[in-house]
Amino acid sequence: MAIELFNNGTHLCLMFDDLVDDSSGDAVQANQFLIVDNGHGALLDPGGNMTYNGLLMSMHSYFPPKNLEYILASHADPDIIASVNKWMIHSECKVMISNLWVRFVPHFCSVGNAAGRVEGIPDEGMNLPLGQSIIKAIPAHFMHSEGNFQFYDPISKILFTGDMGASIVAHDAADTPVEDFKSHIPYMEGFHKRYMISNKICRFWVNMVRTLDVEMIVPQHGRMFKGKKMVNEFLNWIEALPCGVDLMTQDQYRAPK
Repeated sequence: MAIELFNNGTHLCLMFDDLVDDSSGDAVQANQFLIVDNGHGALLDPGGNMTYNGLLMSMHSYFPPKNLEYILASHADPDIIASVNKWMIHSECKVMISNLWVRFVPHFCSVGNAAGRVEGIPDEGMNLPLGQSIIKAIPAHFMHSEGNFQFYDPISKILFTGDMGASIVAHDAADTPVEDFKSHIPYMEGFHKRYMISNKICRFWVNMVRTLDVEMIVPQHGRMFKGKKMVNEFLNWIEALPCGVDLMTQDQYRAPK
């Protein structure tokens, strides 16, 4: 079921949080996003093959999938973009991804299907026109991936953060915004300590985000942070978190006996 994050009549932001089959418990929960402005649509991090059919069917109620203009990919992991070949067959969309990953995307595609349709986002980011609005691709390098972008929608004031802010929660809990930040930390602390490269990079990111007017941070896994108070609590937390290479020692670099 689609969750309406924002709707002013001409601009719509939807989240799909329940398309991963969790019957076996083997697959991580993942959120997919659709932004529509005045009849123009973009899919953010559409996911892999297990989300494709459900997302395609759910979208029909809000936007014709064949009219998609963009697939916006934060990075090139399978849970982000493994279904890209199917979307390319079903629509004439362009795929926007970091310059570092442009030549890797065709490995998800049938031979020749990606030709001329995968475009690189430069390291400094860019504005992407969508209908009468823009979507800002903002740098999030080394926040799990060396070529990484997040997408900011200035109309809804939502920052779609990919893996930043992710939490490992039950599949049926991801649609509920975080209400008690302190009690939510255990669901995201281990993930961020391993998947974010260093506190230095997190601080650079926080400095950038504080220049934006953000009402909601919505990650690709788990629960969202809604309202300026909760957004600021997350920023304050991640700004101070030692992670990644900060925590590595020689003990993590020993050959097995």
